[in-house]
Amino acid sequence: MEESFVGKRVTELRIKKNISEYQLSYDLGQSKGYIQSISSGRALPSMKMFLNICDYFQITPSEFFNNEIKDYELLNQLYQECIHLEEDDLLLLLRLAKRLKRNGEKQEKEKGETR
Repeated sequence: MEESFVGKRVTELRIKKNISEYQLSYDLGQSKGYIQSISSGRALPSMKMFLNICDYFQITPSEFFNNEIKDYELLNQLYQECIHLEEDDLLLLLRLAKRLKRNGEKQEKEKGETR
């Protein structure tokens, strides 16, 4: 992982929530330039602040480092709904998700062949 990943990821999450560096610093109880120093790569957060940043964005540390998932809030909402479903309904959702994934992969392949 490159050294600038943490700063870039904080910036990505912050912009997605439409929050300024100053506001995020303030919300975390830090000086106004705290997030700017992380985003610019001049500093890294302590482990405690890293966990606070994850809590602020309502993501796990694992999700912080997994930048393949683009919409954590939406996935979390889906998860919250799924935990109340019966097994048959969960299996139906799983089949649907696999089908949607296959269709997406098929469309990507077709795009690649037409270029």
